[in-house]
Amino acid sequence: MSSRGRVEACESWRPPRSHGGAGPQPVLLRAGPRLPAFASLSVREGGEAAAVAKAVEEAVVARAGEGREEQRAAGAEEARGRKERGRLPPAAQLVGHPLALLALVPHGAALFAAGAAAGAAAKTVTAPLDRVKILMQTHSVRVAGESAKKAVGFLEAIADIGKEEGLKGYWKGNLPQVIRIIPYSAVQLFSYEVYKKIFRRKDGELSVFGRLAAGACAGMTSTLVTYPLDVLRLRLAVQSGHSTMSQVALNMLREEGLASFYGGLGPSLIGIAPYIAVNFCVFDLMKKSVPEKYKNRPETSLATALLSATFATLMCYPLDTVRRQMQMKGTPYNTIFDGIPGIVERDGLVGLYRGFVPNALKNLPNSSIKLTAFDTVKTLLATGQKELDKLIQENEEKTS
Repeated sequence: MSSRGRVEACESWRPPRSHGGAGPQPVLLRAGPRLPAFASLSVREGGEAAAVAKAVEEAVVARAGEGREEQRAAGAEEARGRKERGRLPPAAQLVGHPLALLALVPHGAALFAAGAAAGAAAKTVTAPLDRVKILMQTHSVRVAGESAKKAVGFLEAIADIGKEEGLKGYWKGNLPQVIRIIPYSAVQLFSYEVYKKIFRRKDGELSVFGRLAAGACAGMTSTLVTYPLDVLRLRLAVQSGHSTMSQVALNMLREEGLASFYGGLGPSLIGIAPYIAVNFCVFDLMKKSVPEKYKNRPETSLATALLSATFATLMCYPLDTVRRQMQMKGTPYNTIFDGIPGIVERDGLVGLYRGFVPNALKNLPNSSIKLTAFDTVKTLLATGQKELDKLIQENEEKTS
């Protein structure tokens, strides 16, 4: 019972008497030992009993509520424990249910591996278009002072690669790209799921702002981890000859220092944050608005990924052009604020969109393959977990 409840039931209340005088006196601070002081109160007949009964009733109700909450929590924990301790189905039974077997793989590891595989496959398929795009973006920097021609066309770039380097030239620089994309894609897709949990509201819902923030953080995290490999890939793609990845890396360290591996990091982070934020957010929202019977179909993921990638590319492509030109050796740009006006002054507004066509042709299938594969694996993991739970439950019912 609280002191407040007792006071409200009181007929009279007298505060502690100060020693050395009658009646309520201010408490004086003085040296020497403190003497004990007591408060006294008197209550009406039945007042204390009513207050006590009410307080006891409230305490019992509160304690009962707490007990029910504890019982529910303990029951849920016990259920989880039974599930974890429950005997897994025998190997012969699991072989007949491959999805249940997939559920035995740790969820985080499965998502990480799915993101890596999806990214590597998508990049390899679209590598020729990526190289064409890079040559178009960096033409004015590569031939500065050597040619009056400001730009190279899409078909012209394709023909030049085939004529000078043959079929292998279309995949030049793809090895460091695949080495980069495996951790890049895995970190990006996995961290997006992690950041979505972080940005959820207290009611468990994820707002549009939360999705955008999760996508931006995921994009910047993956870029920061793998950026040196991206610079190395670009140098391999634009240099003529047959230099290996290790040769190019050593030359960069010897001639330009370690900082050369991080040229253009600022615009890269600024560019990737809105791109991934918009791409992933639009993809999630469109999937959420699709009728339930179509939601888990691969073609639905493919269509929504195409639309989200197109929208995001249109918004963020100029920053990618600035980033590529800042990564070049001998670039005249030090910051994004130098790059954008410098490109516009030299090549016009269209200069910010050099290589947009091959980039769009590359990004659309690339993003679609990556997001569709990842979304499909997430669906398979959820289905596999349900199937495994069903098998465990059926086996427990048979043995009970």
